[in-house]
Formats: sequence, structure tokens, C-alpha cells
Amino acid sequence: MISDRWNDAAAKALSEPALLLYRSHLLGADLGVTNFGGGNTSAKIADVDPLNGARVTILWVKGSGDDLGSMDLSGFAKLYQDKIVALESRFRGREHEDELVPYFDYCAFAGSARSASVDTPLHAFLPFAHVDHVHPDSVIAIAAARRSGALTRDAFGGDLGWLPWQRPGFDLGLRLRDAVRASPKIRGVVLAGHGLITWGDTSKACYQNTIATIRRAEAWLSERIGTTPAFGGERGAARPAENRSAIASQLMPALRGRLSVAQRKVGHFADNPQVLEFVASQRFEELANLGTSCPDHFLRTKIRPLVLPADPAVAKATAAETIARYRSDYQAYYERCRRPDSPPMRDANPVVILMPSVGMFTFAKDKATARIASEFYCNAIGVMRGASEVDEYLGLPEQEAFDIEYWALEEAKLRRQPAPKPLAGRVAIVTGGAGGIGGAIAQRLLADDACVVLLDNDEAALERAGADFALKFGNDRTRITRCDVTDEASVARAFAFAAQEYGGVDVVVSNAGIASAAPFDQTTLETWRRNMDVLGTGYFLIGREAARVMKAQGIGGSIVFVASKNGLVASAGAAAYSTAKAAELHLARCMALELAPDGIRVNAVNPDAVLQGSRIWSSSWRAERARAYEIDPSELEKFYRERSLLKQNVTPEDVAEAVHFFASDRSAKSTGNILNVDAGNAAAFTR
Repeated sequence: MISDRWNDAAAKALSEPALLLYRSHLLGADLGVTNFGGGNTSAKIADVDPLNGARVTILWVKGSGDDLGSMDLSGFAKLYQDKIVALESRFRGREHEDELVPYFDYCAFAGSARSASVDTPLHAFLPFAHVDHVHPDSVIAIAAARRSGALTRDAFGGDLGWLPWQRPGFDLGLRLRDAVRASPKIRGVVLAGHGLITWGDTSKACYQNTIATIRRAEAWLSERIGTTPAFGGERGAARPAENRSAIASQLMPALRGRLSVAQRKVGHFADNPQVLEFVASQRFEELANLGTSCPDHFLRTKIRPLVLPADPAVAKATAAETIARYRSDYQAYYERCRRPDSPPMRDANPVVILMPSVGMFTFAKDKATARIASEFYCNAIGVMRGASEVDEYLGLPEQEAFDIEYWALEEAKLRRQPAPKPLAGRVAIVTGGAGGIGGAIAQRLLADDACVVLLDNDEAALERAGADFALKFGNDRTRITRCDVTDEASVARAFAFAAQEYGGVDVVVSNAGIASAAPFDQTTLETWRRNMDVLGTGYFLIGREAARVMKAQGIGGSIVFVASKNGLVASAGAAAYSTAKAAELHLARCMALELAPDGIRVNAVNPDAVLQGSRIWSSSWRAERARAYEIDPSELEKFYRERSLLKQNVTPEDVAEAVHFFASDRSAKSTGNILNVDAGNAAAFTR
């Protein structure tokens, strides 16, 4: 049950706008209250008109596209309350209500740049200083039931009003106003198939009214659901956790490849108790096919999910056929429901994919969107559970669902989104990811919106790198896992982890390295084997596993070996290292030859003398190389700079830029190549 988290001490010194933000954050922090990006809050606040100095009332309302839990004050649209209300004189009826939305911009106060939400009238026409509109599962369970109005009266007595389903907009705002005029003592309104509207005279009173109403709905449902088996009872037990993980890591690349033909998709896997209870139940396919009810749920999860066969082998073998059938069904839905002015059909692929006794897969343009879609469908499961236990669950009618999905206002919102960066939707694995060069490579790929899995054998350094990147790029975009590249099982586990976390892989950067130096006749067998193990066998194991996953996806990929100038140029006192690096280069050429028919490119980057931030150069390697050149270790950087043709030092960022070139589509027609990043070394010229 949700709790009242209002803190008088924290709220005491806050201004009205700050109190509105505080209230919004409290509501948005609890997914039991509203989903990410869903719901909106408002306050009608007195201010001074900068044009004439008059006192005016300004409607502060959450703007289009913001999230209650993470927004700041700039996320609120600020509108003249009297001007918004005056738009009623231009209202020509429900079928014309969208034409009023552009007028919201003319109601902006003091240059407010935030676009107003289509829900703005729901706040403006209510005669209360503070209004909340949220989507709690408990209330939507009542709102999505066939006898929604009767259940609302049963659950709340006369304290809440009820309105039948209607798309959000100007007309719904007027209906809310009329409902309050007809029943002035109500404390809120249940919107059938949609959510909850509540209000108060102060921010605190509004928040506490919202929380109390939701708690009341939770208690009412709890009394009626009790210990009844969910969704008609269990059809088959959920598989063991380790079995579910193995199935996910094997199946997700096959699904991702077939979903990523037009645009790369990133995956998310959920097998929490709520999901497992649903997909292991008697009625799950029946309920899943009804689709979701709340518009916020629907917009994130599509008209309905795709249900896979229960047998993992069959699901994988028939993935292409199953997804093709879903696309065909979606196109038929579009053709049935399209209107003369409907936007063109969008991506026909499923977002939510359910598998009996295993869990839920979601795929979207990026990890955050895939994860949020999963959270929304979990909310939808909760709604289905509640509604089907107390009555009959109703999904959104197909035509209504279409009219929301292809709403001109929704289309305009999508078109306002910025163009994707070059690596958006791509998943990369970087070995040696906690080192100087590996970290720079990861940062460069992350900066272009790739998701990156860092592999390293140094757990402490890996933890630090993961925390640093999560802080810079968000928790969704980076994962870490310890990996010994010389161990076949460890490498397989790392790729399985990446597949389960993101759905597969598009870019693999083999960068793990060691270095050693000794005269040839003093090189030990242990040193020789260690170089061959890490730089030869390690690159083979990483490359082979990358090829297997990329082939399973069927959408190509890019493998980049971080080799060395020593792979091309013999170096005295470093026979083991140089020979292993030469083996890397030839392995890359062999792989490029074999993998080209699958669209998998394999290239190599040859750095030289990258001292900055390097763990290799922090070891005895620095002293050993200085001794070979008969100079002091402190002079190495200058020595390498002066030795180069361009008289420059090479940094990890320089190497990262070269790797990025091979990782991106800028090198889409390049394979089997070597790119030297050495500031110029004539002996290393490849031709």
C-alpha cells in the first residue's frame, strides 16, 4: 500500500511553484501512483503581469513530455488562467477540440517555452487551486471494469464522481467542470479507462487527498481479491530462475535481429513475480489479447503484446514467422481503423513479447524506453488482475486505441523529438573496459548513445568505471561484468549477460591487454604463454562469441581489435608481446574474410605509445621499455613524441576516435582494415 510521504519540515520554506514541484516529485517517485512520464499536476498561482503590472492568476501545469518524478521547474507550462478559460468561446464541439491546442501557445505567461499538455483543460476548468491527475493501478482497475461507474460508487460512496471513457482534451475538461458543479462536495473524479483526478486548496491538501483516495481504492480491492488465485489460477509453474535467464540470453538476440530490420532495437527482460504470475496463468493469453486500457499504458506498449510458444526451441525457430504474423495483424489493424487524415503507419513490430513460464521481453529504440514499456505493462497486469477479480476487465476499444496512437497531437510530439545520434540503439561490448584506453572507448561510444557492457578482470576498477559512467550517462546505458578473456566459460557468460541485459550486441571491441619485455633468450615460457593466452586466445574467444551472437541476430555487426604498432613492426626486447599482437592482426583478417557474408565487419586499430591513463604503462613495462631505449622512464613520453613523424603524443581519446569510426556506419564499407594511431611511424605503414 502506498504511503503519505509529505514532510512538513522539507516543505515549510518552499514557494508555491517549489511546493508544486515537491508534490510532483513525491507522486512521480511511486510507480503505484503514476508511471514514468505519465500524469500531471498543476497549481493556480498569483503573479504580476510583466506587461502592465496587474495581479493575474497563472496556471502552472506539467508540460508535454515531462516526468513528474524527475522534472524541474522548467518542465511546467505557465499559462494565463483567464486566457485558457476564455478559449471556451472558440470551442466548436468535441470533433474540433484539437484545433484549440495551438492556441495554448498564445496563453503563455512571461515567455514560457514549455509546450502545454493536451490535459491542460482538465486542470484549467476545475475551480480548485491545486489539481493532480494520476494513473494508480488500484483506481484504474476500477476504471477499466465493465461496471466501472457502479464500482466507483461502491468503493468511494459519494466522495468521488465518475465520467465515462473519453479521450483527453478540451471537452473532457468541460465535463469535469460540469461534474463538480453538479456535485460540489466530491473530492475527485474517476475517469473510466483512464485514471484519477483529485484536488485541494493547498499543495499539501491536494497531495494528501490523492494519496488517501488511492489507499482507499487499494483497501477496497484487497478486501475483494483476498487470496483468490490470480487470472484463473496457474496453468503451468514458472521455470527456475537460472533456466529463465538461459532462455532469455539465447532467445533475445534472435528476437532483436528480427525486430531491428528498419531500426536497431534494445531489449529488456523482466521475470519478476508479478510477470511470472501472469504468464503462468490460465487466462493470460485471453487477457493479453484484450490490450491495455489506460492511454498512457497503451501508448508505451502498443495495441497488444506478442505471445511466444512456450517451448524455447520452437519460439526461437519460429521467431521470424511469429513476428511477421504480428506485423501483418498490426497492418490490418491500421487499415481497419485509419481515417482520411491519419499519419502514415509507424513501426509495426511488437513492443511487448510474453513467453509462458519465462517472462516478458520488451524492445524499443533505447534501453530506457524498453524498460519503461516493461514497467507500464506491469502496471497493466496489475490493472487486469484487479478489474478481472471484481468484475470484467475491458481493454480500450480498438478504434479508440487507434485514434490515440495516431492522434495528430501525438504525431506532432513524436516529430518534435531530436534526431537519434549515430550509435542510438546499438549495443557494444568493450573488453579491458576499466583501463585507460577501454574507458575512453566506452565513453566515446556512450557519447553517441550506444549502450555499453564493460568487461574487465579487475573487479574494483570495473566497479569504479561502471559507477562513473552511470553518473555521466544514466543507469540504463551501462552494464559491467567481470570477465577473464582467456576462459571460454567466462567469455560465454559475459555475452549471455549482455544478451539478457540489452538483447544482443552490435559492436565488440576486443581491447583487453597485457605487456611484457625481455631479451628473446631471457623470455620465459610463462611470459610467452601469458601473452598468447590474453592477446591471442583471448581475442579468439571474444571474436568467436561475438560472431555467434551477431549471426544469431542476422543484422551484421562490427568487431574491432585494439592491436598495436608492434603487430607490424618487430621490436627488440618484446618478442612475446609483438608476436601475439601480430597474431591478433592476422586473426582479424581471417575473421573479416569469413564473416563478411553475414555483414559482420572486422577491423583493427594499431595504437602506439599510449602512456596516458594506461594500466600497462603503470606497470614494469614503462621501466623495461625505458631500459631498452637507454633513457630514464620519465623521458619516455618525450622520446615517443620525438620519434613520431607528426611529433605528437597519442592519447586514449585518439584511439577511441578510431574505434568509433569502425564501430559506426561511417565505415560501413570497410572490413579487414588496419588503422594506425601512432602519430606517424614509417616502419608501420601498411602499404
